[in-house]
Amino acid sequence: MRLGVLDVGSNTVHLLVVDAHRGARPLPAFSHKEEMRLAAHLEGDRLTAEGEARLTAFVRDALRIAEDKGVENLVAFATSAVREAGNGTEVLARLRASTGVDIQVLPGPEEARLTFLAVRRWFGWSSGRLLVVDIGGGSLEIATGIDEAPDVAISLPLGVGRLTRDWFESDPPSAERVRELRRHVRAEIARHVGEVSRYGRPDHAVATSKTFRQLARIAGAPPSSDGPLARRELRHSDLTEWADKLARMPVAERAGLPGVSERRAPLLPAGAVVADAAMDLFGLRVLEVCPWALREGVILRRLDMITG
Repeated sequence: MRLGVLDVGSNTVHLLVVDAHRGARPLPAFSHKEEMRLAAHLEGDRLTAEGEARLTAFVRDALRIAEDKGVENLVAFATSAVREAGNGTEVLARLRASTGVDIQVLPGPEEARLTFLAVRRWFGWSSGRLLVVDIGGGSLEIATGIDEAPDVAISLPLGVGRLTRDWFESDPPSAERVRELRRHVRAEIARHVGEVSRYGRPDHAVATSKTFRQLARIAGAPPSSDGPLARRELRHSDLTEWADKLARMPVAERAGLPGVSERRAPLLPAGAVVADAAMDLFGLRVLEVCPWALREGVILRRLDMITG
């Protein structure tokens, strides 16, 4: 069937159309996205009228595109920006009334579980115990397990959009603010290391998300033009070197690095701080970057439900 997935993230709102059936790899057919930065449209803990209007306009466009592309089934979900908005339930109710689209808010641990499912399906059972790390716009997800459902799934408020907005006032950020953020991130992750490490060392450590893909590309991984099957890795030794460099670069210089867009360049210093902390605290020398993440996990779960 042709399936549409509407992903309302903290940074990007994305409609992905795929051709999929159970037991086969979902094949992307069309992609429509906007870097809406919904998290930046929060005043206090409430999504602003402008943010709601932009989201509603995007959903209307997505519905038109989905119809044009022959989508048979549409699944829509939202992550941390809407999840944490005090008026998120009201906003989604109004959106549902005006467009007919029922956007489900994913709890943080469910994000981690669905991302883990996608990674398991991509790499298969031969990977043994997986440890999956995903850096989003609003949150960091960590999961580990030997099956399709992880033994533990954790979500922490350490997304790149959130941290950049809350911690960095200048470009480039001051060395003191970078040190303060580093201490904060490491303290947050360290509280949960025991929950993960009690299950033993992973056989395969995996990273997902655009932040990790860009960090790996900067460190020498193959470009996206080589396709999803090209092996991409991020070594901790390379990351620590680049984390320092990125924090000292102005955003215009970061935007000139391989695989880095102008819109994502401001987020990279915070992303490198989080990635460095996760790899260090979990003792990971290398992470393999998986092309599948949360959206694919949602697709796979929906296919299991439809055809199961």
